[in-house]
Amino acid sequence: MRQVILISEKDNAAVALKPIEKGTMLEIQGHRMEVLEDIPQGHKIAVRPISQGEHVMKYGFSIGHAAQDIAEGSWVHTHNMATNLRGEQEYTYDPQTEKTGGGQISDSAPAVFQGFERKDGRAGVRNEIWIIPTVGCVNDIAKKLVKDNQDLVQGSIEGLHTFPHPFGCSQTGADHAQTRKLLAALVRHPNAGAVLVLSLGCENLTQEQFCKELGDYDADRVKFLVCQEAEDELAEGRRLLKECAAYAGQFERKPVSADRLVIGMKCGASDGLSGITANPAVGRFSDLLIAQGGSTILTEVPEMFGAEGMLMNRCASREIFDKAVDMINGFKHYFISHNEVVYDNPSPGNRQGGITTLEDKSCGCVQKGGTAPIADVIGYGSQVETKGLNMLYGPGNDLVSSTALTAAGAHIILFTTGRGTPFGAPVPTVKIATNTQIAERKKNWIDFNAGTVAEGESLDSAGKRLFDYVLEVAGGKQTNNEKQGYREISIFKDGVVL
Repeated sequence: MRQVILISEKDNAAVALKPIEKGTMLEIQGHRMEVLEDIPQGHKIAVRPISQGEHVMKYGFSIGHAAQDIAEGSWVHTHNMATNLRGEQEYTYDPQTEKTGGGQISDSAPAVFQGFERKDGRAGVRNEIWIIPTVGCVNDIAKKLVKDNQDLVQGSIEGLHTFPHPFGCSQTGADHAQTRKLLAALVRHPNAGAVLVLSLGCENLTQEQFCKELGDYDADRVKFLVCQEAEDELAEGRRLLKECAAYAGQFERKPVSADRLVIGMKCGASDGLSGITANPAVGRFSDLLIAQGGSTILTEVPEMFGAEGMLMNRCASREIFDKAVDMINGFKHYFISHNEVVYDNPSPGNRQGGITTLEDKSCGCVQKGGTAPIADVIGYGSQVETKGLNMLYGPGNDLVSSTALTAAGAHIILFTTGRGTPFGAPVPTVKIATNTQIAERKKNWIDFNAGTVAEGESLDSAGKRLFDYVLEVAGGKQTNNEKQGYREISIFKDGVVL
């Protein structure tokens, strides 16, 4: 197994693929050097002297600058380097979309999965009944309805679930609108064969408002219950859930082309190997799916800060480029308007795993986007309408961004992690390990091991393995979050709570 990797010839810092002891002799691109101090796995080592103020290069991009002179063979981390990030920036569009990098599946036949054809023309990878509370006051009623009606999960119906949240009332302005839009998007999700919308009756997210946000809907698929208007909301809820089951039960799995898939891409509890193993493997997957005509979604806007150069010039048009600039600078303005610096990231766990600055984290994070052109930029609560790679407005927070990916129409979320995390979104959430140690230690969390890339597997091979695995999950194979019953949502908020 290699001890270090130099990602780009432009780099002056390599990454340790395993712990390296002080005194070890390394050969990097024909140059022999001595390791001057212990280097933890995933952390950086200077491959030549780096002067104070000089850019520290990784992925071929600057990830910050040296805060002091750094000797060749030294550990490069928070003690001797710092971020270059400040505030909003101006960007120049220099399109480079001719290099799509879209992967090619070896056989010519289009890939298929066993999915559910919906009457609106979309496809689902699960056939579940969802209860969507419009206000936090009815969360416990929704949970009791789920508990008491599990007998309805039979035949082709694969689950009955609800997603509690604290909002839907005591909100104003943009927060109120975002809650309404997000919940309506969940109601429309194709993994839900049928939906019960559960309200209290006095909240400021009224049923009239919600129906207007939802737009045209199939009254056989979507049912409404206002608890204050029912003499026995549990009995009435069961009656409506029976109707939901009768509707959802008519759908059966059948072959569906992979070009119907929409896959969200996310990382969390990252480490120094995330941008070397799991994230670029997901990038290879993204290129493969897009080559099949499918769609992927990249979000976590704050974790694009400092890596814009890897993304902006891949926008398919000037219009999309302008939307991307507005999204990134808009999120920076969001930070600044709350008196926060734009670079207050990575987390303590990220740093322990070898990620030093936000640029370091971002350059690894955006590897999930592969090399395909950016087809569209969409807002929070909006759904994917354009085939290909989409950028989605959303924060880095795992639960908030995974909820946004679900609302955008992601059938499945690919979630890379170096330190492990158990949570799940409403849709199957595939946990992809960046290192074999976490894959072997947390088998009840991790679904797919990309740590094999650090051990010699090619990224193309890992990407193809992941593509095949995603087709299995789309066809009904349960992820660990599904087996454990880990599903939740978190809604993005900004303003006051009344």
